[in-house]
Amino acid sequence: MDNIPFISSGYKFMVTEAPTVKMKENKDGELEPVLDKKTKEPQYIVMLFAKPRPVPGERQGKGEEIKVNLPTDPGDEFEEGTYVELVSPVLNTYEMRNAEGRITGSGLWFKAEGLKPAGSGAARDAA
Repeated sequence: MDNIPFISSGYKFMVTEAPTVKMKENKDGELEPVLDKKTKEPQYIVMLFAKPRPVPGERQGKGEEIKVNLPTDPGDEFEEGTYVELVSPVLNTYEMRNAEGRITGSGLWFKAEGLKPAGSGAARDAA
């Protein structure tokens, strides 16, 4: 399944690595930018720490680091430690198969149309 929309408001996201151009290894073993199939512009990735927001009466979740693909450069304002919100976040699934067609691995990856600074300073301070 591709581009499954999800509601991310139950999480706080903090940048752990500033956005960078997404790179891949070409057939010659050299790194090259990953380009958007339609626009031919470089895609970006950002590393975020995703932590569940507290829910009254429940134990606080620990959170984890996730990588989010972005179609364009989100700008210079998103440096390490910045709290952000995801614009139009979606999930995608993948699976890898061996020569016999058996699934050898599977998982999911995150994508968003962009980033925006998280709400007010009070919301960031509560994080």
